[in-house]
Amino acid sequence: MGEDGHPGTPAADGPEATLEELRVRIDALNAEILALLQARAQVVVDIGRFKQGHGLDPYDPRREEEELHTVIDTMGGPFAPADVREIFRSIFRASLDLMDRRRRQALHVRRTDLVPAGGILVGDVAIGAGTPVLFAGPCSVETPEQMERIAAHLARYPGPKILRAGAYKPRTNPYAFQGLREEGLVILRDIARRFGLVTVTEVLDVSTLDVVAAHTDMLQVGARNMYNTELLKALGRIGKPVLLKRGFMATVEELLLSAEYILAHGNEAVVLCERGIRTFEPWTRNTLDVASVPLLKGETALPVIVDLSHALGRKDIMLPCGRAVLAAGADGLMVEVHDHPDQALSDGFQQLDLAGFDELVAGLGLDRPAPGR
Repeated sequence: MGEDGHPGTPAADGPEATLEELRVRIDALNAEILALLQARAQVVVDIGRFKQGHGLDPYDPRREEEELHTVIDTMGGPFAPADVREIFRSIFRASLDLMDRRRRQALHVRRTDLVPAGGILVGDVAIGAGTPVLFAGPCSVETPEQMERIAAHLARYPGPKILRAGAYKPRTNPYAFQGLREEGLVILRDIARRFGLVTVTEVLDVSTLDVVAAHTDMLQVGARNMYNTELLKALGRIGKPVLLKRGFMATVEELLLSAEYILAHGNEAVVLCERGIRTFEPWTRNTLDVASVPLLKGETALPVIVDLSHALGRKDIMLPCGRAVLAAGADGLMVEVHDHPDQALSDGFQQLDLAGFDELVAGLGLDRPAPGR
């Protein structure tokens, strides 16, 4: 069969030729087309690099239409204008995909040398070094006595641990407890020092960044602030480890791009945190996206931890879910712990009591930590 569907049919506008000769011509033209497409692709890469360097959007619909008009106005041969338009639109789509792949490959967040062999250090605690790190503590700093009881209990845990507690509390309800603010930071810092613990607490905005950074070892970006680009840029310049939580309606790609803001401004000590996403399922506070752990680990060298308390909003399934995310490759877990959860000023329903915390740690096999996993 010939390319036009008829056996041995010669070219319509040339001398008679055999089918094999026509096929040889097709092969030669294919090679020319491919060479031209590759040459065009290289120009596309150069354009993409230029646009990225100048902060320009890679897609320019007006320029695309200009190209189409130029091609169609000068075209000749069997293809109709609609055919040519579709062919070139396919080329344009492939070009945009190429620019996007090159852009993604060039991101800091995808560098394989981001994390030292010893992990990201928060004080003397290494995250991403092979042993799961436990982030534990109450939702909010409430009193020195409360923090002392919880810190003393956490300090007895033999593995790597970080004391977490909120001093500035973003709340959905404007009349709910908003945290002790700077007083809470002082309590958290002093209690942690007394028990030899390092700390992480949330920073809400650029205006309070310096005061929070002065009192804690690691700065947490909450789910609501994942899109706060000015805060992310400032965290890139602050020089302290950052725990970046995934927004409850954010994609994995958006989380990586939020981390990119911090990395691009000079701070490579970033730990990512999966804390559940909003779905239609009401039986948990959010939906724990276990798949995000191996997906993130496949895209970036940055450590990934999982906040079980905010993802689940319940304590009865924390152990099996903790096992699942550790099996998926998580570098640590975050859980909320309170000495009297029924008296907590915020999120008491999801906070473990001290005995429940011990049961979880033992059930996960973290009460006798060993190197590696």
